[in-house]
Amino acid sequence: MLTAILGGGCSHIDEGTLSQEANQFFNQGNYGAALGKYEQLIANYPAVEDRVLFEMGIVYAYPRNAQKDYRKSLDCFQKIVKDYPDSEYRYDSQMMILQIHNVIIKDQKIAAQQAALETSRQALEGKADEIVALQEKIEALEETVFTLRMESADKVMIEKQARRLSLLSKGEVIKTYKIALGGNPVGPKERQGDNKTPEGTYHIDARNGNSGFHLSLHISYPNEHDKKRAKKLGVSPGGDIMIHGIKNGFSQVGVSHAETDWTEGCIAVTNQEMEEIYKFVPIGTVVEITP
Repeated sequence: MLTAILGGGCSHIDEGTLSQEANQFFNQGNYGAALGKYEQLIANYPAVEDRVLFEMGIVYAYPRNAQKDYRKSLDCFQKIVKDYPDSEYRYDSQMMILQIHNVIIKDQKIAAQQAALETSRQALEGKADEIVALQEKIEALEETVFTLRMESADKVMIEKQARRLSLLSKGEVIKTYKIALGGNPVGPKERQGDNKTPEGTYHIDARNGNSGFHLSLHISYPNEHDKKRAKKLGVSPGGDIMIHGIKNGFSQVGVSHAETDWTEGCIAVTNQEMEEIYKFVPIGTVVEITP
């Protein structure tokens, strides 16, 4: 009676249930548990060992398996090829063996390249100070060349769509700068308060070394064409269009200011750039502003 009771309390999990549980663990990313179920399958159902070995080989080599083990994967596939020559999984196992060998070789090459890159990085870090010093010398030389080549600009070209200001001397572009425009940049300025940057030919008619925007060069907007258009529209054309730096107190914004058009119609550059432009652009310099 006791034997019958004890015997009746034991349960034998069938092959399908074990396979289903193994697949569930695999889909959940619990690869260790999946392999445990596959080992149970082999122990309880040796007739399906070739299929289970194939699935185990896949799990061991699965890219998302953080504990993947190519050696154990190869062992599974090689056992199928050796012990089950008539298995339907034999050919696929041979292909997997070749593929895993290729992956191992590729990983070894990647590791070697990473080691070489790390060596190069460490070597460059050791020369970082030299590189910085060399860059500073190059920048200083560029500044010297710029100064020597140019006593003063005879034209300022402003290309609105390109967000670019160029200084020209005798028809040659000497230097260019990235700019920000009025907050409503498309089209010519027509009236006071439209936040547009003018389009046309003007000249520098004033310089302000005590500007609220670091330094500024006043542009002779409106010209006669602008005045006629505004009169026809019955509006004021506006004025006070300048090339200027960053608003006082906000110089730390630096080059990032040009990531958006933020002025009320003026042309803005960084303070450092404005100092350079201010130095080489005298009163009377032609200013051409294109769409």
